[in-house]
Amino acid sequence: PVGSEMCIRDSLLGLTLNMFVLSCENDDGGDDFVEVPERDRAEVYAEDIAEIEEFLSSHTVNQEAFTANSTYSDTSVTPAINTQNDSFDIEFEKITSSTSQISMMDMLNNGDDEPRLRFKMVEDNTGQEYKLYYLVFREGLGSALHPLDEAVTTYDGTAFVSDDNDDTIEGDVFDSSPVPVAFNLTALGTIPGVVQGFREGLIQFKTSVDFSELGNGDVVYHNYGIGAIFIPSGLAYFSSKVGIVNEYEPIMFKIGLVDRISTDYDFDNVPSHLEDLDSDNDGFNDDSDGDAISNFLDVDDDGDGVLTIDEDLEDTDLTFDSDGDGDPTNDRNGDGNPLNDDTDGDGIPNYLDADTTLTRL
Repeated sequence: PVGSEMCIRDSLLGLTLNMFVLSCENDDGGDDFVEVPERDRAEVYAEDIAEIEEFLSSHTVNQEAFTANSTYSDTSVTPAINTQNDSFDIEFEKITSSTSQISMMDMLNNGDDEPRLRFKMVEDNTGQEYKLYYLVFREGLGSALHPLDEAVTTYDGTAFVSDDNDDTIEGDVFDSSPVPVAFNLTALGTIPGVVQGFREGLIQFKTSVDFSELGNGDVVYHNYGIGAIFIPSGLAYFSSKVGIVNEYEPIMFKIGLVDRISTDYDFDNVPSHLEDLDSDNDGFNDDSDGDAISNFLDVDDDGDGVLTIDEDLEDTDLTFDSDGDGDPTNDRNGDGNPLNDDTDGDGIPNYLDADTTLTRL
């Protein structure tokens, strides 16, 4: 699992390099290094999206195996009534004259039925916009995922390749983990993340709601999101060759989103995803005090000189008078949650309210 995780994480290199270096031997037997500029992103995207849409139009999936069972397990009873789909694996199949199923591209017309194909528009850090397709076998019944979370997921990553007839097909697996692994979705400093297309596709799914332990010691997770993400190279590795994935090659991932883990990047006891105040899935554009530090990285969110973690006043025990003043309800010991402290009752928690400067210290 560790090795598989690192490949996805290392793939961030493809999003940060502006050029790569080629080495060739000169006439004297030495090496000449030639800087080769990246290809135009719009030009590469046009090629990638044509390849992806050709694949979606020429391939179907094993939806009959999925629809033969209940979409979700019944977890209202103990033990849960398991559906076979809690262990479902997506398989792509090239459409032939004997294939009766519809193509994945036709699943754009499936409405809210599952499986269904959807897309979203995603902009990279250069301003280039991409159509990101994702296939939803089931959305999942658990918690929504935020880009600032850690995700716990299974995955299989493959590239798009051409067969002998120059048709686009699924290539070999370049990275996978059949057991759930956790990794950060957003890269920050020395903390690795994942490629943008994988993150933007994964947040369209929800986590599991429960799990059961089997007699052999295995664990089955119930009702997690299952699907696939089809990623243009500009939202993946772009000009970098990563393993068997070539430069400017689109990729795809089959995923099973099992769980999410809240992060707290600034250690202020406010989960990072809750510091995305406008809920636009972009924590970087929330800066309450205008100090050019995003709230989820800012130890003093309102800039009032009191650290966010110290604006946590509410006591965990309202019956014990820890400061000995005869009133056990006014002790400022903190309960580990700055979100529930609003001293002036204006609907703004103290840590975001610059005119409230009380501290628990």
